[in-house]
Amino acid sequence: MRRRLPPLNALRTFEAAARLGKMTSAAEELSVTPGAVSRQVRQLELSLGVDLFEGPKNKPQLTTAGKELLPQLTAALDQIEAAVGRVRDTATGTLDVSCFSTFTVKWLIPRLFDFNSTYPDIKIRLSSPVAGADPGRDRYDVMITAKQDVIGEPENTVLLFPERLGIVLSPALAARLQLTDLSSIFSHPLLHTRTRPDAWANWANAVGYRDTPPTGLEYEHYYFTLEAAIAGLGICVAPWHLVADDIRLGRLVALFGFYPSRYVYLAKRSGQHSKKLELFCAWLAHQAEQDGPPGPA
Repeated sequence: MRRRLPPLNALRTFEAAARLGKMTSAAEELSVTPGAVSRQVRQLELSLGVDLFEGPKNKPQLTTAGKELLPQLTAALDQIEAAVGRVRDTATGTLDVSCFSTFTVKWLIPRLFDFNSTYPDIKIRLSSPVAGADPGRDRYDVMITAKQDVIGEPENTVLLFPERLGIVLSPALAARLQLTDLSSIFSHPLLHTRTRPDAWANWANAVGYRDTPPTGLEYEHYYFTLEAAIAGLGICVAPWHLVADDIRLGRLVALFGFYPSRYVYLAKRSGQHSKKLELFCAWLAHQAEQDGPPGPA
């Protein structure tokens, strides 16, 4: 027979509000607004034809019907969560990973062969970040991002590496320019990136250069800027992890080493327990540990 159930999202919202005793607490747990919680609870009351809360809005109390519904609904949701957890807790399936496009192309994809070889039953689905997204609320299992001045290791976060910035250019351009010191860089074509407009300033601050670096040709994304540097169009400031492979392959050279910036790269993971997520995060941390940059020249 067809099940006659009210909207499951409304049931879940009521259970959180009733268990926690406050609409605001339920909203925080569910990552929605208090108004959304109130609307979902009202939708459930209309569906059932009974009131579930009574009293003032700032301190609602469960009605007799609400008190009767809560314990069995909590038990049912606990059973659903446990069943889903057993299915999720495997080393198979798909992980949704969000990260910057240049990071994906320059660092993550070249290393994924190792992960795929080690864990062939886990599929990594890559996408670019959406503004305001959060793995605790959205569909991502892992979000790789960069933050300034990170202290400690935040909850559900894997610290990958501190960013180190360096000057890179093509070997042919380096041979032609014959750069001898840092100050000589600024008399040559500089490449800038619109999505990272502070890169040159960050680097200058790291090396103790007090003057404002001159402007130059600007590209939309870091990937374009790096390709322009490889093509010999100018000198670029770049994080080590985005150019490490190009330096090893001889496509770029870094004449003056790499200096720490204020950024740290980290992987924000979903708080849900998942064996495949644990394996991927451990693999990420290992890859990051193996990829340390050289220091200043």
